[in-house]
Amino acid sequence: MAGLTLKGIYKKYPGGVVAVSDVNLEIRDKEFIVLVGPSGCGKSTTLRMIAGLEEISEGELYIGDRLVNDIAPKDRDIAMVFQNYALYPHMTVFDNMAFGLKLRKVPKAEIERKVNEAAKILDLTHLLDRKPKAMSGGQRQRVALGRAIVRSPKVFLLDEPLSNLDAKLRAQMRTEIAKIHKKLGTTFIYVTHDQTEAMTMGDRIVCMKDGFVQQIDTPQNLYENPVNKFVAGFLGSPQMNFIDAELKEEYGQFIVEFGASNGRGNRYQIIVPESEVNEDLGSYVGKEIILGVRPESIHDEEMYLSNASTGVIDANVEITEMMGAETYLYLLCEGIPLTARVSPRSTARPGDDIKVAIDPNRIHIFDKETEKAIVN
Repeated sequence: MAGLTLKGIYKKYPGGVVAVSDVNLEIRDKEFIVLVGPSGCGKSTTLRMIAGLEEISEGELYIGDRLVNDIAPKDRDIAMVFQNYALYPHMTVFDNMAFGLKLRKVPKAEIERKVNEAAKILDLTHLLDRKPKAMSGGQRQRVALGRAIVRSPKVFLLDEPLSNLDAKLRAQMRTEIAKIHKKLGTTFIYVTHDQTEAMTMGDRIVCMKDGFVQQIDTPQNLYENPVNKFVAGFLGSPQMNFIDAELKEEYGQFIVEFGASNGRGNRYQIIVPESEVNEDLGSYVGKEIILGVRPESIHDEEMYLSNASTGVIDANVEITEMMGAETYLYLLCEGIPLTARVSPRSTARPGDDIKVAIDPNRIHIFDKETEKAIVN
């Protein structure tokens, strides 16, 4: 088994295009780590450099204690699962899974044992004689995983493996892959643009943008303590609300103020709880800031409204989305669009003027210029 170390990794293409900049990452043995970010952020390029399919322009890559920059992909003891499965259509499931072992001249009895073991883990035993075209997308995806498992690699690399599946199957396969990781006890590096996959599967998440690593942390920490506005907005569904605001200080309290700026509408205030106040906050008094509020921190229940001493605002309901276990309210407050995630028992309907309470203990404040987090 092996951990990985990426030290100052860059990928530069001719013409001065830098796809990946200064990636420093320690991946522990048996860890499930997820690289997440929008299209073009460099996550797949980073994975392909680990695999040896892309040359590293600068920096060092270690698998275990071995520097592998100049080592061929086949000698790195890794297995990669691609988005398009890349199965041989003319071969049975058994032959697809056994192909890599046959190339390595593994004895026939051992090939049979390994393929049967992997098929059992992946619930493919009854499909070993089938060809890929007679199988569903989810079954083909499991075959592609099986082909990687039989090689018993030190590291599994998975590049958006679920993006071709429908929503229900994706949810099932997320669980399957997490179970496989636990059974195999191997290092998994998983690339996705889907923040739900990242949040539910990873021990740690590497959040990337424009070739740079923004933050590396556990899913919970990334969600609760994002280092900047990009990470805050990328993780979470529906995404965080961002409101242009101003920071004031009155009677020793810090107050976030937002709303109508032309004097013709309401201005609203949220008192920053003492527990959230830090030494940086004072330097922002009198300045414009960005207030971040997650949809689940906006409440329309009477219990919240009657107990709220700060952060109660008036809003107009534009759209409601009934999601079963919850309801999304799309609101407009002094021209500011807001999304609230409320109880399915909410009586709010499109066109209603309602009051909602923002939980002051759950607010985030960002620097308007640098977009770095000041308060989480």
